[in-house]
Amino acid sequence: MTTPEKIMIDDVSYVRSDSICKCAKEVGGMKYCIIRSYGAGVFAGYVKEQKADVNGVNITLINSRRIWYWSGACSLSQIAVEGSKKISDCKIALVVPEEFISNVIEIIPMTEKAKNNIEGASIWKK
Repeated sequence: MTTPEKIMIDDVSYVRSDSICKCAKEVGGMKYCIIRSYGAGVFAGYVKEQKADVNGVNITLINSRRIWYWSGACSLSQIAVEGSKKISDCKIALVVPEEFISNVIEIIPMTEKAKNNIEGASIWKK
């Protein structure tokens, strides 16, 4: 038997608290996000700085990991909310203490669940 996500009492819908997506905890005022850039790929990390200029949006990430390949999710949106259901099949690089990424085209805040999933992934390297 599956656990219900919500129940109705007197025409009022109640949702289980553990089914609500909660953003990952901020560290030093920085949000943990998925970053997709035009030419450098996809990253997960804390957004330290975000600047826009005539060349586009540029981001400085703290404790970032490049997501070279993902499996177990249909999109980066799903990765940001749920993480990967096949994290052992993903190719996620080691942690870089600070990284500048130019031409950012997508910034998606991550949930705590997704952050823990990505941070817990094995380091992919050659």
